[in-house]
Amino acid sequence: MQNFINKTWDDSITPTLVDYIKIPNKSPVFDADWEAHGYMEQAVQLIADWCKAHAAKGMTLEIVREPGRTPVILMDIPGEGDKNILMYGHFDKQPEMVGWEEDLGPWRPVIRDDKLYGRGGADDGYSAFSALTAINALQAQNIPHPRCVILIEACEESGSYDLPFYVDKLRDQIGTPDLVICLDSGAGNYEQLWGTTSLRGVINATLNIEMLTEGIHSGFGTGTAASTFRVLRQLLSRIEDENTGDMLLPELSVDIPAIREQQAILAADTLQNEVIDAIPLAENVQPVSNDIATLLLNRTWRASLEVTGMDHIPSVADGGSVLRPQLAAKLSVRIPPTCDVDVAVAALKETLEANAPYNARVSFTPLEANAGWHAPQLNETLAAQINEASQVAFGKPAMYFGEGGTIPFMGMLGDKFPEAQFFITGVLGPKSNAHGPNEFLHLPFAKKITACVAHVLAAQCG
Repeated sequence: MQNFINKTWDDSITPTLVDYIKIPNKSPVFDADWEAHGYMEQAVQLIADWCKAHAAKGMTLEIVREPGRTPVILMDIPGEGDKNILMYGHFDKQPEMVGWEEDLGPWRPVIRDDKLYGRGGADDGYSAFSALTAINALQAQNIPHPRCVILIEACEESGSYDLPFYVDKLRDQIGTPDLVICLDSGAGNYEQLWGTTSLRGVINATLNIEMLTEGIHSGFGTGTAASTFRVLRQLLSRIEDENTGDMLLPELSVDIPAIREQQAILAADTLQNEVIDAIPLAENVQPVSNDIATLLLNRTWRASLEVTGMDHIPSVADGGSVLRPQLAAKLSVRIPPTCDVDVAVAALKETLEANAPYNARVSFTPLEANAGWHAPQLNETLAAQINEASQVAFGKPAMYFGEGGTIPFMGMLGDKFPEAQFFITGVLGPKSNAHGPNEFLHLPFAKKITACVAHVLAAQCG
């Protein structure tokens, strides 16, 4: 089976992903004119054409569209037995980001050292190809598999705001999944299969601060009017301890389940310094802690803050001696998997807007607020199947830990299908750098992940 998968990847999937990376099909929140630009259409046709050319036996494929909404690809492959499997991925991309190496670029695919560089290959363009190839590998060897529905969306990087509509619209075609397999997550290393047990939520918002009606000479204004940057620092100190990075609002804190702490300790023992080495720290820069388990829990179960953008601040080259009248900061607040996102948004807004320093005009405007997700405990049978898949493909047991990112689809499906089991995995291992510069897809790892999915599918038929 692995030989079939390897050949399909080498002969067909990788060349197609090369073409896919060239398409700047940025998610709608990053490209408001995505329909007019046509890049999303190019990407959906590229993927659909490949899937039709490599169709599994009995497969139907539909590109489902609604006016004003991003499209989804729905594939339905009949199988044996009474199990119903839903497989998920997405094909929209994050924007370019700065910092790419000189010979690399977001829309410039490069294969180097078994890695395919470029935006979207690992997050998450490979998913449709991998899911269908896993099924084809089983059919090529006459190994039974259950009925599989493959759903590939196009606005995950924008918060999957179109997906609830499509899941409801396609409810009868999807049916009730017994198992959901998601291929949009991460891995602690490239040496074994990793299952994701939780995802943090995210609150993206703008914090606007207005002090003056117009900019004035800093020699005249400073000492009388406060700097908008000073106000920003004071406001952020209300929600974050600047010395430790700890978030200060109780509404953003939860009790970490004991089993997730135990899994973090086990993952820390396995990965050790790989957790720190995966972060591109500048020379001599230290992580926030040297305790590996603490770092894993920080990024999976504790809230955190980053300022991801700012307006009304000139570049260093253009910065003059001016007291700026206003400042806007884009905040990204990661919240724990079980945190109530609506309560968290309300607490942030009240804390940041109340009693502003110097009576500055301050407004906190949420742009996106997605809850996190905590996976139901795997039943013993599925856990054994996943572990066996890892042993067959890698010769090592499967491992589990949480991820710091957000996949809105998981929480939504958990609510709609509370009885389903979830197998969440992916190819975003160390330094693969999704959303950032030099994103890559680790090709040998992707081939083995495809084999693991095939093994788990076959196990559903006994």
